Amino acid sequence: MLRTFFTIVIGLAIVSAMLGRTHSSASHKPDAAQKAFDDESERVAELKAQNEPQFTNQDGAIELQRQRDGHFYADVRINGNFVHMLVDTGATDIALSRDDARTAGLATSIGMPDVVGEGADGAVHGEYAKLDRVELGPLTAEGLDAVVLNGGQTSLLGQSFLSKFSSVEIHGDTMILR
Repeated sequence: MLRTFFTIVIGLAIVSAMLGRTHSSASHKPDAAQKAFDDESERVAELKAQNEPQFTNQDGAIELQRQRDGHFYADVRINGNFVHMLVDTGATDIALSRDDARTAGLATSIGMPDVVGEGADGAVHGEYAKLDRVELGPLTAEGLDAVVLNGGQTSLLGQSFLSKFSSVEIHGDTMILR
């Protein structure tokens, strides 16, 4: 009986020690994850601040400035939520990363087995989606088709939306959407 009691006490001590370690190491992980999240949030906020569309008073055009990486970006409202997108005049449609699709309120499947295009490395997997509303500055379009990509971090604003503008011009380091 005494032997059983000691076995239970030792067993509880071992379990308590293990739980203490798990709790202790788990408490460090959120700090590192939170720091990475904060760093990423700061980077996104900085990019958004740099890429805020400027509206001219003359004709209501949207001006986007070329960024250090040589591309133009815009903060587009999709289904009421802001999504930071690369303006890609060579893309046919709107292509959303999985995270940006989630931000826009779109549900996606886990596997995304559909082939939605061809890239330099072969088949591109994802899902087709319908966007209720896409807004950039004064322009709003409804019911646009989009693709949610299984891989990739950057969402693309393609011709399915850009073609709604009367013109898309690049003058030096400025893209003007009218």
